[in-house]
Amino acid sequence: MPARPPIAIPLSTGQCASLACLLESAAPKPGNVQPGVDFEDTTYVDFAVSAVAIAPAMDRARDAGVGRTVREAVQATRSLVRTNTNLGTILLLAPLAAVPRSVPLQSGVAQVLSGLQSADSADVYRAIRLAQPGGLGHVDTLDVAEAAPPDLLLAMRAASDRDLVALQYVTGFATVLADVLPWLVAGPNRGWSLNDTIVHTHLQLLSRLGDSLIARKCGPAMSQQAAERASRVLAAGAPGTDAYAQQLAALDGWLRSDHHRRNPGTTADLIAAGLFAALRDGLLQPPF
Repeated sequence: MPARPPIAIPLSTGQCASLACLLESAAPKPGNVQPGVDFEDTTYVDFAVSAVAIAPAMDRARDAGVGRTVREAVQATRSLVRTNTNLGTILLLAPLAAVPRSVPLQSGVAQVLSGLQSADSADVYRAIRLAQPGGLGHVDTLDVAEAAPPDLLLAMRAASDRDLVALQYVTGFATVLADVLPWLVAGPNRGWSLNDTIVHTHLQLLSRLGDSLIARKCGPAMSQQAAERASRVLAAGAPGTDAYAQQLAALDGWLRSDHHRRNPGTTADLIAAGLFAALRDGLLQPPF
């Protein structure tokens, strides 16, 4: 008897968010926490628990708005996990989750961002302080340690030259929707597994843009070096080739040295947002 074709079962917005985070954290991306590879203060289980914790907030995003969604998702995460595992991801997912499912993401997220209010800014700043992300340091204007500005987009614009998450708010999520999403969809069409596709997309992002977290913690020169090393992996060949695997292992070892300070965390956040977009619109569907 022939096998039945898979039936597309629509996932809720919260389920899309959780599954996106689980798929991202489970993929063997160089330099990141993954199954069987933990950091001293953060484990893969922490990321899995965090992925589940944010689902209710993301399901309410359409009605709650961006700021409240960010705050509630961070609060839910920190009630279960001791360290910051997902602030950047939450900041990216909240505006996307707030778009009605009947509205295309590209136009919908622009509408969501244009409607941000001072309450959104206050909630986001409160969430950032609760999450206590590493490597923020101090800046002269719009510092998160100070009172929240009335205009969240103004704050994101001020940070956009040093933070790729902030840049998405300024550009209408151009990197996520115009780069990451097509790359994630293209991989399976080439016959690659979803894990290979996620890793390859991770490399493409890192090679083009470096990583904001690496730059904040280790300096812009180190971020540029990470980009150059990712480019070497891509130049070695396609996923599945020996040369690609050897260069990927070398990059992974280099990123994990220096006590994981070179963790490309912002790149992982962008991958999670791209996976959410693909799942939300049915461009990637289980079984993968």
